[in-house]
Amino acid sequence: REGSSKKMEEGAIVVSEPSKKRARIIDDLQSSSIIVTDASNEPNLNNDDEDERYSGLKAPIMLLTGHQGAIYRIRFSPCGEFCASGGADRSIFLWEVYGDCCNYNVLTGHKNAICDLTWCNDRTIATASADKTVCLWDTHAGKRKRNFKGHRGFTNAVCAAKSGNSLASGADDATAVLWDQRSRGGAVVTMHCGRAVTAVEFDQEVDRLFTGGIDDTLKVWDLRQTNAPILQLYGHENTITDLALSPDGKTLLSNGMDSKLFAWDIRPFVAPASSSSSESENRRLAHFLGAKHDFHRNLLGCSWSSDGSKISAGSSDCIVHIWDFATADELYYLPGHQGSVNDVQFHPKEPIVASASSDLSIYFGEIAP
Repeated sequence: REGSSKKMEEGAIVVSEPSKKRARIIDDLQSSSIIVTDASNEPNLNNDDEDERYSGLKAPIMLLTGHQGAIYRIRFSPCGEFCASGGADRSIFLWEVYGDCCNYNVLTGHKNAICDLTWCNDRTIATASADKTVCLWDTHAGKRKRNFKGHRGFTNAVCAAKSGNSLASGADDATAVLWDQRSRGGAVVTMHCGRAVTAVEFDQEVDRLFTGGIDDTLKVWDLRQTNAPILQLYGHENTITDLALSPDGKTLLSNGMDSKLFAWDIRPFVAPASSSSSESENRRLAHFLGAKHDFHRNLLGCSWSSDGSKISAGSSDCIVHIWDFATADELYYLPGHQGSVNDVQFHPKEPIVASASSDLSIYFGEIAP
């Protein structure tokens, strides 16, 4: 574990563009020297003096371009071979993680911005859009499988159950809705949250749903009885923009427009720290400092590394921030983007992070394990 912030290790950067099976190898971001390669003329990336490598990326940093609008979400597939991104241009870009990081397909069909997306499995993606719909996509066939309608406002968030076929979505109509991926019908369950919902997340057993919204409150719903939340946790002072469950299922991250990133103990029963402490105080484990939100009020994401040792969050200051979960120390402070970093995700198997930005770019970056 490292006790202080550090920048990404220097090294070659490969820039990947859609529909081009070539890459430009840039030795330095400030340099005008560019080497163009194709399949018959692969560059030699092996340098005896370069730092130790930790992943299968072609270069320590990969820059992916092609989106025509701000990118709001990026997600690795469960197998780690592919990545999906979506945003203001209403398109879902599918990328290969390794090799030249080629953009191998673009899925279209939404009529407004894509606010959130998630992989249901290695083949299927679910998206939430400002066109008030939730859609399922077959990435192998390159087409839409389902178009769930029922929300009456912008659909801000979507998540898939860790097991089974349930989807959950949250929208500006102040509802969180459960859907069945196998069904062409409407909502299975609708939960009335009082104010617009901007973040949703299942627990591991799919017994509970966590929601966050513009009322600044983290709500816990028992999916067997959805008339009212069974628990409400307070601490944020502005809209909750994303929620992320830890790999062990015991802790929940919440990112908020108050520039607070909290970790919560969401086990069913937690012993009180003292007789005078509130439920929210008992369950709030940590507060991570550094990430920023600004007047653009983007729904910035948050995430866990696959082993639960590191966390990250989107930030409007153009920086990728990564913290040690156990100590709350900031391990990495990674510049490079020229716009708000809207989402940061960890690779499921290797020490790789992906960041998506309003500057229309995506970075894959290698970090120390």
